[in-house]
Amino acid sequence: MDGVRDGVWRPEDGRLVWGMQLPVQSQSALFAESWEAAAGPVDLVEIARVADRCGFAYVACCEHLAIPRRLAEAMSTVWYDPVATLAHLAAVTERVRLLSHVAVVGLRHPLITAKQYATLDRLSGGRLILGVGAGHVPEEFEALGVDFGRRGAVLDETVEALKVALGPDEFPKFAGERFAFEGLGQAPRPVQTPRPPIWVGGSSPAAVRRAAERGDGWLPQGDRREQLPGQITRLRRLREAAGIEEPVVIGTIAEPLYVGEPGWAVGRRTLSGAPERIADSLREYRAMGLQQIQVRFRSRSREELTDQMLAFGAEVAPLLNG
Repeated sequence: MDGVRDGVWRPEDGRLVWGMQLPVQSQSALFAESWEAAAGPVDLVEIARVADRCGFAYVACCEHLAIPRRLAEAMSTVWYDPVATLAHLAAVTERVRLLSHVAVVGLRHPLITAKQYATLDRLSGGRLILGVGAGHVPEEFEALGVDFGRRGAVLDETVEALKVALGPDEFPKFAGERFAFEGLGQAPRPVQTPRPPIWVGGSSPAAVRRAAERGDGWLPQGDRREQLPGQITRLRRLREAAGIEEPVVIGTIAEPLYVGEPGWAVGRRTLSGAPERIADSLREYRAMGLQQIQVRFRSRSREELTDQMLAFGAEVAPLLNG
């Protein structure tokens, strides 16, 4: 895969890779296609297999624990568990990486999260990317007795605890304000060393700071193309000020795509047409300094989606790094 050596993203390679948030597993009215309501595990498996075959860097699954009634119409209550879903897909794929985009890790003790995701990394042969975020639904926090107003501070400490708990030591040691553990062994250990990468999601000032100071990667949420250069500059400035020399993987969620002429209403913001036109537009992200883009395709069926994925892999992707 372009931009990857030994299964590890290396931003200094200057290559642009691409991945996708899986359909079906989350069905918010903001982005779900109508066919997804009747879809299920068989469809997820087939889509993941196609992503595996045609060069996608990762497939992603998001997390919501429970949706309050006041948000159910807009957000839906369909949100598959990311650990269970990605583990299931790990068994039917070989090389595509498995991203939680994003796991609300502040909802649980870091040792629980470490056990789940270390096992996933082991089962998948070292393909985990742990994407984390602060969360935005107060009722989920209230149901678990977690302070929603302090979720940012909790996430900061949780990320630091996870770096230790997912590291090479079978008996990790951590002491923070909220969490402390030592003398407790966890195995199996992750395959990836020194640990699986942690990407931080969100575009608020706090999220950008968190990604800069604590993350191996940044997953913007909702930034339009023209907003990204300023955000990237801020992230790099914060990272330098924190004295962190390791490169950070910067990504974005691209506009909806349709390879070819759709012949149906795909929406004003959808980037469609010839592969050269789409690639030329997406190369602008590489010029900004991004290393990965998350793509989403308009579709009216699973078959149309997988056809779009195959067309992107065969006709658009080879032009992205030319």
